[in-house]
Parts: sequence; C-alpha cells; structure tokens
Amino acid sequence: MTYCVGMMLDKGLVLMSDTRTNSGVDNISVFRKMFHWSVPGNRIISVMTAGNLATTQSVISKLEERSKAPDERSNSLLELPTMFQVAVEIGKLLRETVHESEQANGGPQASNSRFAASVILAGQIAGMEPRLFMIYPEGNFIEASFDTPFFQIGETKYGRPILIRAYDRHMNFEDAVKLLMVSFDSTLKANLSVGLPLDMMVIERDKFEPAHERRIEHDDPYFTSISSSWGDELKSAFNSLPDYSFYQKAK
Repeated sequence: MTYCVGMMLDKGLVLMSDTRTNSGVDNISVFRKMFHWSVPGNRIISVMTAGNLATTQSVISKLEERSKAPDERSNSLLELPTMFQVAVEIGKLLRETVHESEQANGGPQASNSRFAASVILAGQIAGMEPRLFMIYPEGNFIEASFDTPFFQIGETKYGRPILIRAYDRHMNFEDAVKLLMVSFDSTLKANLSVGLPLDMMVIERDKFEPAHERRIEHDDPYFTSISSSWGDELKSAFNSLPDYSFYQKAK
C-alpha cells in the first residue's frame, strides 16, 4: 500500500508521499513514488503514484523516455501546451499500461484488478495557473479546486480528518508541510503498509522548479518532534473534554 497527498494553496502546491511497498509482512521494500520534470522558466510537472508497482514503474519509465526525447510524435510532458493535456496523456498511458498487463495475464476478469494504479499530477506551465489532478486506472481524471483542494491516493482514511479540519488555502508553505506531516504520522501509526522515508516537495507559484524538496528519514528530528508533540497534544485535548457521567442530574 502507499499514501500520497497533493494540496493546493494560494501560494502553490505541496506534495508528500511515502516510499513503502509490500507483498506481505516479510517482503517490504522502499521505492520512490514521487517524480518531477521541469523546464526553467517554462514548466514544472510532478506525479505521485499508488497501486501495482510494475504498472507505476512502467508508466514512469515511459514518461522519462518521452521527456528525454521530445518530439511531436512522443507527446512529451515538456512539449504539451497545457496541464489538462498532460493529464489526458498520462491518463491514456496509464490506461494502456493497465490494459496490456491484464491482457498478458488472462484479461481483466482473470487478473482481478491486480494491475490497477492511480496517479496524482501536479504542476504549472508558464502563463497558466498551478493545477492538480487525480488520475484513475481507467485513464479518466478529476481536477482539484478550492472546494476540493487536496487529493489523496493509497491508504487515505487515517490521514484525512486532520486535513479536513486544519486546511486553509491561505496558509504558508511551512504550515502546509507541518499539516501533511501530522496527516502522515496518523497514517503511519494506524497502518503498517505505509512507512518512512517520506518524500516531500513544494512548488511555488510561477517558479517552475521545486522551492523545497527533501526526503524525511526514520531519524528525522523534526518529524520525530511532530509525531511526539501531536500525540501529547491529542491526549491533553482528550483529557480536557467535559467528563461524561452515567448519572445525569434531573432538570
């Protein structure tokens, strides 16, 4: 399993993903799930992946090939004129990859969706707004807005409540990173199929290169502090709630 989040702010985009893949408790590996391509002054495009590892690696490899040899035939990420067309192209590539794997393994019924994968696409092209998409295994997609300002893929349920309660489109990047760390900490505590290290990237509006990018390792002091402090504050908030009594006073 995995957990990835892409979030829209007034200032730009913030992305975070874990790196754990597993086929049972005795077969756990680390694989990068966040990738990006940029052209200084023109565009930055980032994707995060969840689902079947063979499918996602195939999609990323094909995107890498297209980005290194842009021409009209290749539909390169570095040549397409809008983020919408980038989403269309990645959706088509994802659908074709899933279909090819299914057909090679007895068709979709026989494979039972074993090759499904999903993608979060984020980025900006010069002269246009930053945009955020979630692309489904079937190749179709939806776009984020300030009514639906973030997307999650993978193991989404444990980290979602904090995002819903604390998100503010006007928040600065530092607070957004802190919010995502709390969301990931909640998910890590609840599900062993999501794990460190985490990859994080900030895309500032109109900059066309990562404003901040880092890997958060197991011994990262800030993440450790966030995890510990968040747990303590939750306990403190719980203990401060009004007491419940089995014996209600008569009115």
